[in-house]
Amino acid sequence: MGGESVERQRTWIFSNKPVILSTGVVGGPFESNGKIADDFDILHGDLWIGQESYEKAHRKLLEEACFRAMEKSNLKKEDIEFFLGGDLINQITPTSFGARALGIPYMGLFGACSTSMEGLALSSFIVNNKGANYVLTAASSHNAAVEKQFRYPTEYGGQKPPTAQWTITGAGAAVIAQEGDGPAIVSATIGKVVDMGLTDPFNMGGAMAPAAVDTIIAHLTSLKLDPSYYDLIVTGDLGSIGRSIAFEMLTERGIPITDQQFQDCGLMIYKDSQPVFSGGSGAGCSAVVGYGHLLKRMKKGEVKRMLLVATGALLSPLSFQQNESIPCIAHAVSIEYIQ
Repeated sequence: MGGESVERQRTWIFSNKPVILSTGVVGGPFESNGKIADDFDILHGDLWIGQESYEKAHRKLLEEACFRAMEKSNLKKEDIEFFLGGDLINQITPTSFGARALGIPYMGLFGACSTSMEGLALSSFIVNNKGANYVLTAASSHNAAVEKQFRYPTEYGGQKPPTAQWTITGAGAAVIAQEGDGPAIVSATIGKVVDMGLTDPFNMGGAMAPAAVDTIIAHLTSLKLDPSYYDLIVTGDLGSIGRSIAFEMLTERGIPITDQQFQDCGLMIYKDSQPVFSGGSGAGCSAVVGYGHLLKRMKKGEVKRMLLVATGALLSPLSFQQNESIPCIAHAVSIEYIQ
């Protein structure tokens, strides 16, 4: 009983069912050649996006996604009460500078690649409890800016192992509202930090898999759900290595999840012919796949219930230099669109 009580505290049930009123999804040149290119609102032909640095291009991605989301819902920035967002760069500066352009009361988030669902969960909590009529949430990443900080600059030409992943260039934003036509946010399960002692920054998927499993089991346990309740259970960016580990862990723990049902955003975004190693990653990965491709599938009636589980590796260049292991986290949001 004690364990069940703890898990229940991790899950918020949104009785008023806030809706995802609109989304904005922006990508870069590599994404324009991927599997879901048609699900982006804006695609750019180069990584600079008309800016003088990759970090400023990163900020531009976020701004475009946010303004597109508001435009599609016929809202102005004055109509939005709060903006929640984050990215991977030091002190989440691209998001903070993007918030400067938005001029909306702002709460910056850092959950690494789990930021998209952290923002969606918190936004839904605020709207569900009448703290706002409209909340904007977003997450973004930029390949050249992020790789330069966490791995090696692209120009360095360092060889990556097969376990490595490709940081996507993209931003996804969503407007959460008390009512309207759109997928409903039914519940959210907040992750715990899980650290299995892995230290390899080129195997983020393997490091994050246990955190994803922990959150998925907590969600199903707290709500007394069988995995079959969901048409899809989608992790953020475990890639091929992390997804296979997570699937095996869930199976070993007696969770009857199917291979077709259990998918990963990092494996959905690029074609097999693209050199992305284990798959896509980055704070923008689950944001663009979730707010673009997956929500379009829901609106077409292909998916009615989905659990989106964004995963994040909470390391930094400094913690790696100090020989620290990689603490990881996953946040899950249940989305339904039943017409």
